[in-house]
Parts: sequence; C-alpha cells; structure tokens
Amino acid sequence: MTAPLKSIEGTGDIAATMGDIGRAARAVARVLALASPAQKDRALGLMAAAVRAHSARILAANADDVADARAGGLSGAVLDRLALDDSRVEGIAVAIEAVRALADPVGTVTESWTRPNGMIIERVRVPLGVIGIIYESRPNVTADAGALCLKSGNAAILRGGSDSTRSSRAIHAALQQGLREGGLPEAAIQLVPTRDRAAVGLMLTGLDGNLDVIVPRGGKSLVARVQSDARVPVFAHLEGVVHVYIDKAASLDMAKTIVLNAKMRRTGVCGAAETLLVDRAVAATQLKPLIEMLIDAGCEIRGDKAVQAVDARVKQASEEDWSTEYLDAIIAAKVVDGVDAAIAHIERYGSHHTDAIVTDDAATAEKFLAQVDSAIVLHNASTQFADGGEFGFGAEIGIATGRLHARGPVGVDQLTTFKYRIRGSGQIRP
Repeated sequence: MTAPLKSIEGTGDIAATMGDIGRAARAVARVLALASPAQKDRALGLMAAAVRAHSARILAANADDVADARAGGLSGAVLDRLALDDSRVEGIAVAIEAVRALADPVGTVTESWTRPNGMIIERVRVPLGVIGIIYESRPNVTADAGALCLKSGNAAILRGGSDSTRSSRAIHAALQQGLREGGLPEAAIQLVPTRDRAAVGLMLTGLDGNLDVIVPRGGKSLVARVQSDARVPVFAHLEGVVHVYIDKAASLDMAKTIVLNAKMRRTGVCGAAETLLVDRAVAATQLKPLIEMLIDAGCEIRGDKAVQAVDARVKQASEEDWSTEYLDAIIAAKVVDGVDAAIAHIERYGSHHTDAIVTDDAATAEKFLAQVDSAIVLHNASTQFADGGEFGFGAEIGIATGRLHARGPVGVDQLTTFKYRIRGSGQIRP
C-alpha cells in the first residue's frame, strides 16, 4: 500500500501555495527557455529511466487509486483511463523517450526574408512560458505534459484529477528525479499538491499573471468550466463527437475493420467513434454486417428506423444521441443519403474533433476531407489515430478544436509561439 492521502494532502493556505507555485514557475521559465537542447534531452532521458526504476511504486500507487475509484462506483471507461499495468508504465517511459528524440523546436527559424533596404527578418520559435495543464483520470498525462513542456522550453504546472492523485504523485516524483539528476530546476514541472477545487479556480485566474496558457484535458464539465472561467488563453476541445461515414464506394471488409477499431479499441478515448453513418445506397448490403459485428463485440447500438429494421437488438436513437460523446461501448447509427448528407449531419451534430470516411472513390474522399470542418479528418483509417503519438509528435497534451494558435494534437511545436529577429546594417526609417 502507498502512503495514505492524509500525509500528502496538507497544503495550508491554498492561495498562498498556488501563488508560490506560480512565482516559482515564472522564475524557472527563463532558465528553460535558454536551456540547450542537450540539457533538456539529458533530463528527459533520466526522467524515462526514473519512471522505469519507480515502476513498482507507480503501480502500487495506481492500485490504490483504482481501488478507490471502483469503490466509488466510477464507470468502466474511467477505470480504463485510470488503470496502469507494466505495459502502460513502460509506455509512459517510451513516450518520454519519443519526445526526447524529437527535434528541438526552440530557436527554429520558420521563415526568413530580406527587405529591399537590406534588413534580414527571421521568424523564430520561442516557448510560450508557463503552461498550466488541468486533467482528469489519465495519470500518463503527468509524464506526457511534463515532457512536452520541458522539450519546448516551458515551465509546467500540473493539476491532475482527484481520482489519480497517488498515481500522478508517483510519476511526478520520477520526473523530478530526472530533473535533479539532469541539473535542471525541479520547479520546471510542478504538481499542484491538493485535490481542493479552489486550486483550479486560482489557476483559471492566471496565478497573478504567472500563467500564460491553460490546457484542460478531461470531461465536458471540466473543459466547459475552464473555457468559461479562464482569464488566460485556453487550448481545448469541449468533447469528441466522432463520426465514421461508410460511403457507397466503401469496401465492406475495410469498413468492418475500421469501424470495429474506431469504436471498440478503446472506448474511453476522445478519438473513439460515437456515430456511424452509412450511405443509403449500400445500406442493404453493408448495414447489417456492420451492426451485427458491433453487437457481437459488446457494443450497444442506438439507431434510426432504418438501422432498427436490420436488427431487433438496436435501440431507438433519440435526438440527443446524435450529439453525445459516450466514451463507452455505445454508438449511434444512422442511414444518410450520400456524402453531402453525411457532411451536413457532421456539421450539425459534430464537435469539430475527428471524423472519418471509408470509400474507394478518390473524388468523394477529397470532398469529405475538404468540407468536414474538424481538427482531424481521415480517409480509410481509424479515428483512434487522433493521438499526438500517432502523428509523430511523441506525445500530446491534448487535442485542440479551436481555431487560434493550435488545432489538433498539441505537441512540442504547438507549445511554442514566435518572435521576429531583424538584422540590419545601420538602416533607419525615412
């Protein structure tokens, strides 16, 4: 058993504690912004090694978190997001190493040009500064967020979910060991030391100007609160109402493979399919096999009349079902009149997160890719690829569905902004 929470929950004055955390983060942000790629990479390598070395401690802490969550009646989807095993702990270490292997974005010149007067102008990537990450359930976010912020030269303030407190603390201890051994300040990655929600409110105010951006990663209520109350910029998505559209030119074998993976590989991730749309032109041949496959895999179907007609086990879909993120083994299913109707349905009910089309018709695929206004749009691939690691980003802090600064998986490049460097030779403006 890990230490009881009482021994690690004492925070005194929460406002004072959070103020100290904010000031410490601001103080080290400049150190991190100027740290060399070699310094950061050495610390990241040591952090991954420490996660492996602390594996037994992390798993013991997680077992206590899972036991409490199960006793509290949390859903299977939440338990899946929370639970760690040997392979998932190894995955945390591997993700840190993947971030370490990425090119360092800080100092990268993204554009350069020479003006007629001879001045050379460069646009160069620089860190955002201090990033606050508020997340639920997933303890691996502690490592993903910490590693991504360090690689991109930012200080991180992490506020994990109350149900993963012990797990996050054990992972954070490993990260701090790596920072110490790597010669970087421990305040580079700070974990809020209380489950009191007042700490979240203080982060949303910006910690006296010491927080530059907030990234919420969790359920709809958390993200909605952050978007509503934050006084600093937010990278966020409200929810993942994800669609898979089976076009009339789709291969049935491919459609079955993609739909099963998109829905059932992990039902609790934000890229899990929540609505299946099938072209009426192939409903007679493709709908029944798809529905039976999902039901046989343990998935509940909520469908329109056309879907209910192919299998008596299908429940009637309500209007609410078309805009619901289940994060569970449930999917809404509907027959639509071709790609235009599918696009219209997604525009009306979707959340601009991730949507996919299955088709062998290149022109139809290009139309879907061009007209579906989501952060991630796929052709003939599972929506479960909505993940920074799968994009080659090493890891992600989350997936942003807004339109400003970052959209899609938020990796190291998205955790930087830019400045302009101008080199002259005595030019003055007339």
